[in-house]
Amino acid sequence: LAATKTVIWQWPINPLLSLSLSLLAFEDLFLASCATFSLSSPNVCLRESTMGVCCPILRPWDRTQDRFLVNLPCLSDPVRRSSLLLKLALVVLHLVYIGFLFLFDAEFIEKAKRDPWYMASYFLLFSATLLQYFVTSGSSPGYVIDAMRDVSETNAIYRNVPATSIQSGSLLITVEGESATSARRTPTSWGKLVLDLYPPGTSVRNLTCSYCHVEQPPRAKHCHDCDRCVLQFDHHCLWLGTCIGQKNHCKFWWYICEESALCIWTLIMYIDYMCNVAKPWWKNAIIILLLVILVISLVFVLLLLLFHSYLILTNQSTYELVRRRRIPYMRNIPERVHPFSRGIKKNLYNVCCGNHNLDSLPTAFEIEDRSRPYTCLDMLKCRCC
Repeated sequence: LAATKTVIWQWPINPLLSLSLSLLAFEDLFLASCATFSLSSPNVCLRESTMGVCCPILRPWDRTQDRFLVNLPCLSDPVRRSSLLLKLALVVLHLVYIGFLFLFDAEFIEKAKRDPWYMASYFLLFSATLLQYFVTSGSSPGYVIDAMRDVSETNAIYRNVPATSIQSGSLLITVEGESATSARRTPTSWGKLVLDLYPPGTSVRNLTCSYCHVEQPPRAKHCHDCDRCVLQFDHHCLWLGTCIGQKNHCKFWWYICEESALCIWTLIMYIDYMCNVAKPWWKNAIIILLLVILVISLVFVLLLLLFHSYLILTNQSTYELVRRRRIPYMRNIPERVHPFSRGIKKNLYNVCCGNHNLDSLPTAFEIEDRSRPYTCLDMLKCRCC
């Protein structure tokens, strides 16, 4: 009877007790997670509801920011947002320099009325520089995946291939009478084209990018900012928000050339303002600050212009010049030999006239011929051209 009473007493109590303990444990776990979430997220507040459960709420500033990003999805990406902010800062800096002269230099306004052609020329250069900046920033450097698509479309026309698709960075060519698996096993037309640019015996596996899984021709490199392989990769410009490569190197050169001319002209006008100002120029802190920034920018842009002029004349890229010993196919080439140079005239023609061909690696005979020193006869024959 005692055992029976014990069983009758424990049977309704034990399930209720275990259920209450489970609810208490769940409540403690949930409160601990809420506290951890509030500590790790400073922009989120915790609000206790009527049921005693804490609910995360956003602050007013975060609500406004989220609504702003929803309405402008182009700013949701942090990389793109920083690029747009840099572009805005560059445009504002240009406007500050020209606006300061209009606000404080009376002689500048008189000269604009007296010689309208002078100011019209300056504003024409100013507008052309900003226009060239946005054209360069919006241009494509030449991606490997686009070249693959062009090659596949060309082969599809000649071979009557019905469709060409690009999936997950790899090229899939649909061939009549063959399955997709057999198409993957055989080398694609792009793979054959890339292999012809390298010395015999090169494997396609050694040329495949480990990130986007495409066959890289010579001078191509994967850009981690753009997440693509770029043809004739030079560098990734943060101020432009894009890579400098095969298709926009000429646009980039024209931009820094126009920027150099604009900085020189602006510096001349600021020096003229300092000569005509009544009080000593060292007492004007704003002028000193603007001049220091302008001189530093001018020196940097001029050096960049000279450097890229040398690269264009010798058909090199910044990446090839700096990382020469890290590029496998350039390690055994002498330092004074530019393997992709075709002479100054052909190099200029290829860059300026848009002859965007894929460069092949020179043979051992061509490397030996280019490595020999220049003679007087070579100078007369314009060997470098």
